Amino acid sequence: MTEKLIFDSTAFSEHLVSGKTNIIGVGYDKTASFRKGTIAGPDAIRQASCQVETYSAYQDKDLLDFELYDLGNVEIDQGIHPDKCIEKLIATYLSLFSARNLDKNTKLLTLGGEHSISIAPLSAYLQRFPELLVIHLDAHADLRDGYMDFKYSHAAVLRRYMDLAKDPAKLIQFGIRSGTKDEFDWMKKNKTLIFGRQNFFDVINKIPAATPIYLTFDVDFLDPSIFPGTGTPEAGGENFDCLIQLFKILHFKNFVGADIVELSPPIDPTGNSTIIASKIVREMLLTLSK
Repeated sequence: MTEKLIFDSTAFSEHLVSGKTNIIGVGYDKTASFRKGTIAGPDAIRQASCQVETYSAYQDKDLLDFELYDLGNVEIDQGIHPDKCIEKLIATYLSLFSARNLDKNTKLLTLGGEHSISIAPLSAYLQRFPELLVIHLDAHADLRDGYMDFKYSHAAVLRRYMDLAKDPAKLIQFGIRSGTKDEFDWMKKNKTLIFGRQNFFDVINKIPAATPIYLTFDVDFLDPSIFPGTGTPEAGGENFDCLIQLFKILHFKNFVGADIVELSPPIDPTGNSTIIASKIVREMLLTLSK
């Protein structure tokens, strides 16, 4: 335990710290289709960080050896239509990355929030890196063309990314075990979905070293028996060790940014899910901060 918060900020900063690893929170759950609570995700992860060691035995690295900058939570207008919320969020992220002379090694980790918010960093990163490759870890395909009358639904975030990226070769999906027939047909046709952990690692290992990689991680990727604190759990799923193996591979790749979404602290009153999420954030930060 650290006895203090590893990362903490009370006011949102509109400027990335160039050349460093930045953290932004987006508490949001307006398109949650089952159980809400992800609005509390970013601050819960921050509060739980005092129960997490800064040192990772998995990577033999310590957060204290790196400069990390928590820019706070983006202010969300809860009174406007969800699609307008996400459009404003996209504009905020595009503005963050539009600063002149922003070092190419500037990294950003976003704490969600439901998965719909991920289109904001994805939009900004794709503009910054046109050759961006996205790794999508999730229980759900998230490829619907809107859901419950929301264009920017958490069930449509990867479809919105594909609208921008155009090329399915810029998407790798793993852990998907729920979706519509149309979504699975699309993944099969475009060969974005990988089955089997070793097959997944083999694909990631073969990514050229210079290719910029962004990881969008929905916590329901994990088995709900070890991570129940999420709004739309699905039976099956992977474990923490799978993530550690992935981070060890990404250490040797051009890992440029990530998000962690769909933690819903109220659903798991034990707090175990939030602690695990905070540890995953530690491993993400250490992998980003080379």
